[in-house]
Amino acid sequence: MKSKDIDTTQNKKSAFGAVTKQGNAPVPISILDVATTGKGYSATEGINNSIELAKLADQRGFARYWVAEHHAMPAVSTSSPAMLLSRLIGVTKQIRLGSGGMMLSNFPPLVIAEQFGMLQAMAPGRIDLGIGRAPGTNGLTSHALRRNLVGEENFPAQVTELMHFLDDDFPLGHPYKDKVFAVPGPGQDRENGIARSFDSPSLWLLGSSGYSAQLAGKLGLPFAFAAQLAPENLVVAFELYRKNFKPSNVLDKPHTIACFSVFAADSEEEAKTQTLSFSHSMLRMMSSQSYVIPSPEELKNYVYSESERYVLESWNEKIIQGTADQVVSQLNQFQKTSGADELMIANLGHSLKGILHSAKLIADAYGMPNN
Repeated sequence: MKSKDIDTTQNKKSAFGAVTKQGNAPVPISILDVATTGKGYSATEGINNSIELAKLADQRGFARYWVAEHHAMPAVSTSSPAMLLSRLIGVTKQIRLGSGGMMLSNFPPLVIAEQFGMLQAMAPGRIDLGIGRAPGTNGLTSHALRRNLVGEENFPAQVTELMHFLDDDFPLGHPYKDKVFAVPGPGQDRENGIARSFDSPSLWLLGSSGYSAQLAGKLGLPFAFAAQLAPENLVVAFELYRKNFKPSNVLDKPHTIACFSVFAADSEEEAKTQTLSFSHSMLRMMSSQSYVIPSPEELKNYVYSESERYVLESWNEKIIQGTADQVVSQLNQFQKTSGADELMIANLGHSLKGILHSAKLIADAYGMPNN
């Protein structure tokens, strides 16, 4: 992924979107968002809250603001990360914007390369492209998205094709060589007879197991681990990534993000109330029901069976919750244990105001500036 028209020394430093930490955080800290739309809220309200959250993240010095792709989930409004990110470009100034992630099983690599090439053209040097292997939805919806289903076993080939589209460097003999190229992208510069003006978005691999960790290492790409789904696999996944890492034109050494589900509130009780709604939504999804986040009021009289209580508590244990100081203390401990180069938080609850407040409290607890 090397270009003759770009200073590769500088490009290598910025190819994965290097960031700096703010305040007392041990490493840079970022936000993952899904435009939460709990029961009783509209998509417009959820998306407007995400816009305010992105503004807050930009103002307080969070390093990145990533949007996750999901489909057929009533509690999630980020079915098109690229569209939301294009809106956020206009309301933020310095924060890196990206996907956490785009699901490569749902779209041809060229589609993703062009969507994020467009974002990079609008906000040069600020765009991250996180790629995931899972569909981010159920099998039937995945089929509706892309009729010619691509199995997860084809993921490495898809990642390679995406990388070639992003850098316009298909090898000689490939049918796409100099004939099929992403626009915007370096192929456009080539066809228009100008020196390369396009620098690709920062490419990341995402995962919640060892598979993507090993692949990211072999490709020399930065790796973001979804500890909000499987915190128990975090340390092992990072070990596999570092063990398999090979220096590339992107990175000289491994670089990691650890992402966690969090909810900070003014009291432990409020944090517990909000996260119960989220855990209940996961219980619903694991019971083959639609992914809906019920209001705390709805759950007051809900009687859980023994098996439901087990599932609920297993998800509660994955969420870092409590007062801001409690949340920050646990985040710091996970960072120390895993050696993560960056942290990322997904503020998950029912209340839109509560989600904003959670991010603000965490920024305050880390002493992040209020620019």
